[in-house]
Amino acid sequence: MDVEALQRLTATVAAKLIASGDISSRDLVSACLARIIVRDGDVRAWAHVDPERALADACAADDWRRSGRMLGPLHGVPVGVKDIIDTSDYRTEYGSSAFQGRQPEKDAACVAALRSSGAVILGKTVTTEFATATPSVTRNPCHLEHSPGGSSAGSAAAVADFMVPIALGTQTAGSVIRPASFCGTYGFKPSYGLIPRTGVLPYAPSLDTIGVLARSIDDLALVCDVVQGFDSNDPASNGKRRAPLSPTAAMQWPLAPRFAFVKGPQWKGADSIMRDAFAELAETLGADVVDVDIDLIVETGLAAAQVVQAYERTQSFDPFLQRFAGQISTRLASDIELGRCVTESDYRRACDATGSMRAALDPLFADHGTIMTAAAPGLAPRLAPRDLGTTGDPIFNALWTYLGLPAVTVPLLECDGLPLGVQLVGALYDDARLLRTARLLTERIAIGSVA
Repeated sequence: MDVEALQRLTATVAAKLIASGDISSRDLVSACLARIIVRDGDVRAWAHVDPERALADACAADDWRRSGRMLGPLHGVPVGVKDIIDTSDYRTEYGSSAFQGRQPEKDAACVAALRSSGAVILGKTVTTEFATATPSVTRNPCHLEHSPGGSSAGSAAAVADFMVPIALGTQTAGSVIRPASFCGTYGFKPSYGLIPRTGVLPYAPSLDTIGVLARSIDDLALVCDVVQGFDSNDPASNGKRRAPLSPTAAMQWPLAPRFAFVKGPQWKGADSIMRDAFAELAETLGADVVDVDIDLIVETGLAAAQVVQAYERTQSFDPFLQRFAGQISTRLASDIELGRCVTESDYRRACDATGSMRAALDPLFADHGTIMTAAAPGLAPRLAPRDLGTTGDPIFNALWTYLGLPAVTVPLLECDGLPLGVQLVGALYDDARLLRTARLLTERIAIGSVA
């Protein structure tokens, strides 16, 4: 298999080929490293890569396979890890000069699970400053003059540009779903608490969720099956046993999926090119899509999400501001100050509202199965010269993150040469069925250009 073919493998296919001996982990990792050498000077998706270490780990994976011992589900497959997630063999610097050179002593729980599955940690992907809104140096691989999205942009860009088949990201508002849309990959933010966050920098602990960037639905399910589980060190971790996602995600279904098309009050302010693309998609799906008005829930939920995020962001990062004032961006310093205006009672009220809002959405999921909406207000925004500007607006993502619901972006649309993702949202802990619905939708709709 030539180098380009290796670079374009999905993780699921690569794992099968490595297990059968048709390709080696060393060849796959070498192909990824070759792509990084050629492209990362422009894309700048990686914070830290150690080729010697990655190749040594790949060779060790190949030796293990040849020994005839049992293989894990990601054996020999390279993975990128967002640079707010601790790794014992790579620095984790949080996208900030204040933590330059920081070397964790142990892996985050999700990284430890990846290693146990046989995965090779290829390196650390670029994040924004503490995973907040200050843009990073990463560029959109589809068009270098456009934003790659939010704080998981390095992970999305690396996957989209064929530098690595899968990568971990995190989402506090929209930082998995939106970069996936902008860069043209699949992105999955599972139900809150499904993946343990031990060893991950806290931003807003009531919202923070580990997610996956990949090039197929099968890959999203495979990685989540590896890293999900209970961890008593994470207060959000749920001890209830969860079934694997992959069997249900791969299941055929005799009935076409149905969708509740939720636009929300923010739809009118979105880019017309995005609205036109979704109108065409809805027309293609016909009777399987029904417009549903939940504007009141959307407005109330978005306001509550902003309160929770602002309050907890200040709690998390004010100590950094006090200690490293000269190394904190003006944007983040301003956001920390804004959080001081949120009262304890307003914060508690916003936290307590999630249960009633989820209950209000239960009939919608019962009737329609899945919510369909935009992943972002439009295409990836153009970057101004010498100014990385904005990572985009999470207004189409923040509600679902606040409610802890699973969401997935599928790269179904393309406008003006740039990708545009379709976001699907499922009921809490209905992650497997959501991924199955996403797969069925991708099989039904061919990826192509929408005028």
